[in-house]
Amino acid sequence: MNDCGTTLKISERRDAAMEHGLGATDNHAHYPSSGYRIAYLLSRYPAISHTFLLEEVLGLRLRGMHLETASINPPDRRIQDLPLREADEAKKTYYIQGGSRLNAARTLLCILLRQPAAVYRGVKAVLSICDVTLSRRLYWFFYLAEALLVGHWMRERGLKHLHIHFGGPVASVGMLASAAFQIPFSLTIHGPEELLDTSLNHLREKIEQASFVFCISDFCRSQLYLLISQEHWRKLHVLRLGVDPTLLLKVPNPKAREAVTLQAVCIGRLVAAKGHRTLLQALLLLRNHAVTMHLVLIGGGPEMPSLQEFVETHGLSDCVTFTQALSHDEALTYLHRADVFVLASFAEGIPVALMEAMALGIPCVSTYVAGIPELIQDGVQGLLVPPGNAQAFADALRTLAREEPRRLSMGVAARRKVIEQYNLPCNHERLVQTFKQLLTVHERRRVVEAQT
Repeated sequence: MNDCGTTLKISERRDAAMEHGLGATDNHAHYPSSGYRIAYLLSRYPAISHTFLLEEVLGLRLRGMHLETASINPPDRRIQDLPLREADEAKKTYYIQGGSRLNAARTLLCILLRQPAAVYRGVKAVLSICDVTLSRRLYWFFYLAEALLVGHWMRERGLKHLHIHFGGPVASVGMLASAAFQIPFSLTIHGPEELLDTSLNHLREKIEQASFVFCISDFCRSQLYLLISQEHWRKLHVLRLGVDPTLLLKVPNPKAREAVTLQAVCIGRLVAAKGHRTLLQALLLLRNHAVTMHLVLIGGGPEMPSLQEFVETHGLSDCVTFTQALSHDEALTYLHRADVFVLASFAEGIPVALMEAMALGIPCVSTYVAGIPELIQDGVQGLLVPPGNAQAFADALRTLAREEPRRLSMGVAARRKVIEQYNLPCNHERLVQTFKQLLTVHERRRVVEAQT
């Protein structure tokens, strides 16, 4: 069993977990309040492509953390189009943009008049940012305006610590809010975006000023080791994401063995970094080896027109289906029919979509990129190939198409890997305990520094 099994309180979920060989977990157990009052600052919340943030917020609250959310941008759908729990979160979230500009201006004027010291510290922080052009520094003053609103909201809500997901502009706002209102902050770094241009994001400065930093993979932490001096290495902690395997149980399809066409699914925004064109090139190569495969590409994005043109030009229309971005439940309906999950990314963190497929017992074909090899061991839970290599991708798919026993054994191993290392309730429990430990240590350090 997993080490978080003792948290289970409801026997129905416990029995289901035990039946499927899982550690006992429970999304409805109740935990005593931790006493810590934390704000989460997010770029866009809720968002269809970042459901893991929703799960994390709800999971931490469930485990006793007092956590409130602020978002720079409004949800990516109208509130009436959101699922019930996302709509409920939207109603609770403080939005920096998307509301009344007049109200925002009034609040900023109030801060200027009543808390000039905070404004002064914020301006000083903006002017201290090194190696920026005049136009980029102007952007930082826009960030400062948002930061003042965040800090003011935190003070009104009695929130004592600010945590930020991702290291781009949202972290710029958070860092300035911390400087202006003298509120400690921390980060979760995912990659790949933050790591592609660390100087533009001023990621080194953010990590140096943060109280602590969570990294979603060992690879992510290693890249931050390269960026910062060793005196700050102690701030970096690997805390993995995950999925709840008790909620991801693949229903056997009695017709699956009769099928002659391999069903493949790819979930990911249609952008160049996801490598969809390589995937389509591999599909084209498979035709030369008499392998029949149908591919579903789930996710909208700027690359869709060119990818659709490629499909039509090369006569692949009968074996490729495009969808727009789908809700989680809609995407799962495709996954339940899949024989293999494919992701040809050139740059990644550790995709939750891979974890979900693995939890459903679906073998994966993906690339040797970033943290993916930490999730998938080549030849065990799936097959890994060099990024951008269509021939290698085609060879891997041909192997899985022709070797059903191997495909099935990989699916079993994939589910086991998620249960053991990427089990969301267990990882939420670890996140809560790490938060408590680090916040306590940081508070003690602040007290000592104040006394000296």
